[in-house]
Amino acid sequence: MTALNVRASQPPHATSAAPFIAADVGGTHVRVGLVRGNGGRVEVLEYDKFACADFAGLADVLERFLQGLASAQPVRAGVIACAGHALPDGTLLSANLPWPVSLADIQSRLGLADFRLVNDFEAVAHAVGQVGTQALVRLSGPAQTPDGPVLVVGPGTGLGAAVRIPSPRGTVVLATEAGQAALTTGNELEMAVLREFLRDRSHVPIEHALSGPGLVRLHHALAAVRGVPPLHDSPRAISEAASAGDDPLARDTLALFCGLLGSAIGDMALLYGAHGGIHLAGGVLPQIRDFLLQSDFVARFLDKGTMREALERIPVTLVEHGQLGVLGAAGWYLGLDEQHPA
Repeated sequence: MTALNVRASQPPHATSAAPFIAADVGGTHVRVGLVRGNGGRVEVLEYDKFACADFAGLADVLERFLQGLASAQPVRAGVIACAGHALPDGTLLSANLPWPVSLADIQSRLGLADFRLVNDFEAVAHAVGQVGTQALVRLSGPAQTPDGPVLVVGPGTGLGAAVRIPSPRGTVVLATEAGQAALTTGNELEMAVLREFLRDRSHVPIEHALSGPGLVRLHHALAAVRGVPPLHDSPRAISEAASAGDDPLARDTLALFCGLLGSAIGDMALLYGAHGGIHLAGGVLPQIRDFLLQSDFVARFLDKGTMREALERIPVTLVEHGQLGVLGAAGWYLGLDEQHPA
């Protein structure tokens, strides 16, 4: 998910207990919840997940969700977490969505009095504080979480990242363009794959390789380097073949992905000073959880020369929570951990 430092509006800091819809809009799925604030936390009343390919547009998805609600109480407000740039006319520019989105048209069609947009990984960063330890799988670093900025990053349709910065006056969440930074390599094989990418572009962003579509690109580039035909055209097919253990090209593709990811996130940890921890999210990693745990991810994350000791002190966890985007969008809308005057 490409992360842009853009909002359609500021959060309203709503205090009403009236339910509203919160949606996490990705390039493959839309996750929607009927939520409300309850004692400083988000309460999910109803929840569903929809495939983007089954609908003509986002308004159709949200309308289907509203029609299926058990509650007859009218819903008058909503918020969506999505990668994209909102223009003044309410049109959303996003490279990763399967259809155009007009925020104004959706608000009008659904009859919402208030409708907001928040960056997708900014929402995930807001949700981290609401996720229990049972949803976390530790990959590296100490069990105890130190104070400091927290990096939330993950591959999905693109690669998104945000930094959650604590302060005495509340929490600041910084959305970033990390997925658009240049992909770097650490060995001869990765350099050869990067040269394949450079055949048709002058800039290879991180998410060109480290995303769901990027996994497919890695598979095809690695096949080209080895002079063999690629066998798979979807992230799921590559992951399943790699896990089965009988497809060397698929397994090497996934190993390449995990190594590059570890290296990239190590760079981000240093760039953003994320000594408060790193949470890995996104739609791809839960699908390759077991492979990731056995891969070179941690070794490559720590392989930063004299900064290795500093990185060893940073807890790195995989967040396994399907409702993160929904919780975060709702938390942002409610202003649960925004800065407040002292």
